[in-house]
Amino acid sequence: MNTLPPLRQPCPPGACNCERDRLLETPGTDIRILRLTRQEEKILLERLEDLKSLADLERMQQRMYEQLGIRLTIAPGPNEVRTMRGIGIHIEELPGLCRKTRQSIPAAIRRGLEKRPEIAYDLLNAHDLLGGI
Repeated sequence: MNTLPPLRQPCPPGACNCERDRLLETPGTDIRILRLTRQEEKILLERLEDLKSLADLERMQQRMYEQLGIRLTIAPGPNEVRTMRGIGIHIEELPGLCRKTRQSIPAAIRRGLEKRPEIAYDLLNAHDLLGGI
């Protein structure tokens, strides 16, 4: 017996622009993102807030792409980085990704970086902004 994993429930009408229905109606599309149920999203956000290292963050980025199709880019912003807000966190457009989820993932990563600023320093150093200090 082949059972499908549970899919995310649709957002209330007019509350989101995730295009979930269009994604489901189009044959052959990648619907991995719809496997991110609200419960799974809570687990993901908790995990992103509890990062251990830069390597852990990079591993999470890779797993998010492999399992959900979410392409996440994290890099220092073009201006001076004085706070975690100066670190740019960008999620590539992805049909089926809820608007709230698109906002909560970067917020969770920033909270994780605030808990462990050494990860942010490693990120800056990886982009040679600290010049090997």
